[in-house]
Amino acid sequence: MLNKQVVQLTSLQAFDREWKLKDQIRRSAGSVMDNIAEGFGRMGNREFVNFLLIANGSAMETRSQLTRSLDYGYISAVSHDELMSLLDEISRMIFSLIRYLRKNDKTGQ
Repeated sequence: MLNKQVVQLTSLQAFDREWKLKDQIRRSAGSVMDNIAEGFGRMGNREFVNFLLIANGSAMETRSQLTRSLDYGYISAVSHDELMSLLDEISRMIFSLIRYLRKNDKTGQ
């Protein structure tokens, strides 16, 4: 859902002038999902937690880029706020999973 919304938002004409920012937002949003998947595939809780922390860092990077886009007038406050709420929810889910994994002595998938 995050990636789809980011692609739709960055397809607006305003981003035609800012292809670097457009690419950066799309990459960081995609990195959230990619790092979760890669960490899961490592089959160990410690590595999974590490990749979850990286995924959260990518979520924070996406937040920063969206705020920059708002400051530049490329996106509306409504779109910005909607995506910020979604990113807050994603971060909460990531940290809930991290807490679970740190408490769980099982490793692997």
